[in-house]
Amino acid sequence: MLSLYVDENINNIINDWLGFLLGQRRYSPKTIDAYRHDFTVFVKFLAGHFAQTINQKILMELRPADFRSYLSSLRNADTPLDSASINRAMAAVRSFYKYCDKKLELSNPQIALVRGPKNKPRAPRPLSQNQAQDLIFTAPDLAKADWIAKRDTAILSLLYGCGLRIAECLALKLSDVQDAQYLRILGKGNKERIVPLLEKIRHEIDEYISACPYKIAADGFLFLGEKGQVLNPRIVQRLMQTLRGALALPSTATPHAMRHSFATHLLENGGDLRSIQELLGHASLKTTQKYAAIDSAMIMQTYAKAHPRG
Repeated sequence: MLSLYVDENINNIINDWLGFLLGQRRYSPKTIDAYRHDFTVFVKFLAGHFAQTINQKILMELRPADFRSYLSSLRNADTPLDSASINRAMAAVRSFYKYCDKKLELSNPQIALVRGPKNKPRAPRPLSQNQAQDLIFTAPDLAKADWIAKRDTAILSLLYGCGLRIAECLALKLSDVQDAQYLRILGKGNKERIVPLLEKIRHEIDEYISACPYKIAADGFLFLGEKGQVLNPRIVQRLMQTLRGALALPSTATPHAMRHSFATHLLENGGDLRSIQELLGHASLKTTQKYAAIDSAMIMQTYAKAHPRG
């Protein structure tokens, strides 16, 4: 297909570029196929745009207006692409030009002046309260050992009951949870927040600690893998994948969806929005300053009253 729109020299460069991505950059075959398709669409557009076969001179002298016309053609096609797909297509084009610049000393600095459309942020897709509870209650049935069952229950309970990210959950130390009534979480951007630890969840953590066959140092990571190593987040992701199949849940039922569910269910049960933003640590600096005056006791009270697991 490519040879219909480009001369032999460019066809060879394109094949070398894709071979480089596959062999040296370790891109997956599916990604290579996607890049080949997207770049074919790009040169097909150019061939029509310039009414001639595309050569090196044309590619290296394209102006921002030419790139923008290409983006516009994707938006106005018979089957229009959304912003995410357009940006993915443009990523393939940028990758080609980067390869030409680094490997062949052929450059077109004009591409740096082109910006793709802004991706619309996806709305969070929380689970229902019953789905979230089912995930926690079903996890032990899939575990290889009793202590792993207790570990998985504690992790899912923290994701849902405290609104933690996976990284935040797996970064917990034993000293963080011993006799704790709340957790001090260091989130993204080194923003610290305080999250209450419900008695039920603390009990599940204690059950795991008691059952764990490995000695957990006070300053050591709380959650361990089968061989006593620090637990890899991929293990939690695989657990959720297995649970999705067992419970016939959608692909959006991910560990992070438990965090979305935490916030959504608090709101549904009368939680105060500003307090929930404090608990999630989602606020910008300006918003954080605005909410900093919220009384901690009120946050704890709102949480304990509103959360389904309370």
